Amino acid sequence: MQIDLIETFLDLMETRSFNRTAERLNITQSTVSHRVKALEAQFNRKLFTRNKGGTAPTASGLRFLDHAKALQHQWHEATRAVESAGTYERSMRLGIQHDVSEIFAGAWLSAIRTELPGTSIYMEADYSNQMNRDLAAGDLDLAILYTPHYLPDLHYERIGELHYRLISTTARKVADIDPLTYIQAVYSPAFDRAHRLALPHLSSAPLASGQNMAMSGLLKKLGGAAYVEQATATALVAAGAAQTVEDAVPIVQTVYGATSVRSRHAHQHRRIIGVMEALLASETSASTGVS
Repeated sequence: MQIDLIETFLDLMETRSFNRTAERLNITQSTVSHRVKALEAQFNRKLFTRNKGGTAPTASGLRFLDHAKALQHQWHEATRAVESAGTYERSMRLGIQHDVSEIFAGAWLSAIRTELPGTSIYMEADYSNQMNRDLAAGDLDLAILYTPHYLPDLHYERIGELHYRLISTTARKVADIDPLTYIQAVYSPAFDRAHRLALPHLSSAPLASGQNMAMSGLLKKLGGAAYVEQATATALVAAGAAQTVEDAVPIVQTVYGATSVRSRHAHQHRRIIGVMEALLASETSASTGVS
């Protein structure tokens, strides 16, 4: 079975539109139709119906969906294994949340190289939404992220947390923060909910960002107030670039390890997640506040 048939089927299950799938895959609509017909011929079953209301999967199409996802995942794993064959026993592709990467990427990869010398590693920093999609498609083997999607084929576990502190270039109290100069942090949906509960009057700021490094740069350039990660807050306060907003509560962001269900107990996956778990535990124990 050709992988392009599977990937066309999966995209069409998302778009429910032959035209949209053709645009997304950069192929013609007739090619989409040909691939679907070829797949239907192999099963001798209709997978989609088309009418004025659009495209809808049949019962057979719905039953095939989970199997198609598994086939796509296995194909990508096999492709990477063959392409990376060489002096290393195996290869792994790792994803990591931007803010976690900013703090831990070097120590994490160094420890992984020590723990798994026979494994070649590719790492990329990204946001949770994309990493969830890449995990489901088999483009990543493991991810450290903020927001699980709890997809059927993926396994998530809580491995630690990061603390974010509110600092300001001008104010020492929440009441003294000017809403017009406030920079709203939107690191994840969970963080955003906690922020809205803690500071509802500052939850419609004129400027927002979802990356700690960007927040730090904006504070240095524009001034104002913002939530940044504990280590960043400590560094900015120590440098005299900002001060702690004393009566603002810290916001805690949970960090998750994510893998496919099939590999959640694999030796190398457990060791890689364990390394990050230890790093997060060390960071949490050091998060005692900014003076």
